[in-house]
Amino acid sequence: MTDPEAPEVEVRRSERRRRTVSAYRDGHRIVVLVPASLSAAEEAEWVRTMVERIERAEQKRRLSDDDLVARARRLSDSYLGGLAEPESVRWVDNQHTRWGSCTPGDRTIRLSVRLQGMPGWVIDYVLVHELAHLIEAGHDAGFWAWVDRYPQADKAKGYLEGWSAAARLDPPPGADVD
Repeated sequence: MTDPEAPEVEVRRSERRRRTVSAYRDGHRIVVLVPASLSAAEEAEWVRTMVERIERAEQKRRLSDDDLVARARRLSDSYLGGLAEPESVRWVDNQHTRWGSCTPGDRTIRLSVRLQGMPGWVIDYVLVHELAHLIEAGHDAGFWAWVDRYPQADKAKGYLEGWSAAARLDPPPGADVD
């Protein structure tokens, strides 16, 4: 029986690769590159080792929900004059077309798990975007004035647009996060 939590793994054998084994994440899949000369047992051991290595590295990069709240408060203080005070900030896995969402009524922010592993400045942009909704609910000029206080806003919008294009997603107009 297969583990439903186990990542999809693709093994690529190469005649040119002599000794080195490497791996990387490609969406939901982990790609492991191995020399063609490895035996089936050696390949299986290397695949297990490389998958564990990738997953350990990703786990280190993940922020807990408590870390997200603290990070959001620091960003609010730095860029929004401390005016945006979230009640909670958490990762969710049910957002497939949005990077984040905010419910101003109960002051909750949710971030898509698809952001995990992205650069911190991209996560910070999405947090600032959602925090700005605690000040301005819509996407009018006042809202964007708050968001644009984040110095890497344009760079992060471009990153998310590029990621969406590469993943063949249709980014919302203006690379809107919600």
